[in-house]
This record gives sequence, structure tokens and C-alpha cells, in this order.
Amino acid sequence: MIKGARQYAVAEAGAKGRAAAAAALSGCRQCPRLAAFRDEIKGRHPDYHCRPVPAFGDEEARLIIVGLAPGLHGANATGRPFTGDYAGILLYETLHRLGLASKAQSVAIGDGLVLAGCRITNAVKCVPPANRPTADEIRTCAPYLNAELAELPDGSVIMALGRIAHEAVLRAFAVPLARHKFAHGARHVIGRQVLWDSYHCSRYNTQTKRLTEEMFVAVVRAALREVP
Repeated sequence: MIKGARQYAVAEAGAKGRAAAAAALSGCRQCPRLAAFRDEIKGRHPDYHCRPVPAFGDEEARLIIVGLAPGLHGANATGRPFTGDYAGILLYETLHRLGLASKAQSVAIGDGLVLAGCRITNAVKCVPPANRPTADEIRTCAPYLNAELAELPDGSVIMALGRIAHEAVLRAFAVPLARHKFAHGARHVIGRQVLWDSYHCSRYNTQTKRLTEEMFVAVVRAALREVP
């Protein structure tokens, strides 16, 4: 747990623990717009997960990757972060290349994929319309991410995929946003943890070459080098 003069929001979340937060997450309907959207999608796709998507990976990981939110036909369908959609292709290929994933593809829960030393989660746990959560929805969902980050050992490394994830991590540690600006490849020291930024590995970013495979591998490798 983080200690010192600064009182972090994360410390409060740690009192309940990750397990309690995960149990509450499974039935969460605190955001009316997101709950209604999930119900609508479930009506059209009865086989979809259409519930909050929990974190995936090594429970003892010291590298935590934070994305934005579940994709409509990806994690919202499969129930696993970055699984079944385009954004997961580059992510899991990179994790496998660097020895963090047992396979280069994440197809579905039960496919045998295992992460070692790495864990993946999202700032917002439910699929948002047009992939755009509102500020209120991000704040409402924050306690779940806070609880996940609260139990990280000192010296852990957090990697934020995109500005929203970056800001969600800063808020979790009660750090003013103006103090740490998002930029691809930027490194930030936050208390006793390190935060690395990357552009999100979305279809738009990769197809427009805003984020190339080389750029993404480089920043994940840099973050991994700092893992104790």
C-alpha cells in the first residue's frame, strides 16, 4: 500500500479490496445509459456477455495495462478485455512477443490463453455507445479501477492506453491532471508507481499509422524493463 504525506484516493479503495470490488462489479448497473445499452445489445445478441467486463491476467502482476472500455463486438461479447475485436490483435501479439502471454491471439474465455506478470483492465467496465463514455460514467466506474490499483505492490508499472485511461489512473492516485500530460511514450512517476502512456491500439490509430507496431512494441518493452 502507498504510504506518505499524500493521501491517495487509491488507499481508500484498498480498504475494501480487489475481491470485494470484483464481486460488486458483476451485477453493477449504476450507469443508466450504459445499463440500458447493454440490455439493448443483449436483446439483439443473446449470446453476448453484455455485463461489466472484469480484469484479466496474472493476479500477482506488476505490469497493469489499462484500456478505455469494452468493445461492442469484442470484450462486451466475450467477457474478456481486448478479446474478439481489432484492438486486441496488436495488444496480444505484443504481449506474446515479449513473453507475457502464452498465445498471440485472444479468442474467447476458455481458449487456454494465460498471461504471466501482466494484467489487463479498463477504465470503464461496460460498453459505451459509440465507444464514448461520459465524464459521469468514468467517475462512477472509477472505484473499480481504484480498487484494482490499490493492491499493486510498490514499484509496479501501469501502462495507460489512451488519454482517458491515463487520466483515470491519475485520478485513482489523486494526482492533478495538469501535472502529468498524456503523450505517447511518456513516463510518469506517481507516488511509488510508474505510469507509461501509449496511444490506444485501436483500429483507427493503427490503420492511420498514428500508432505503428514498432511504436507499440517499443513502449511496452520500455514499461516491461521497469517491472521489478
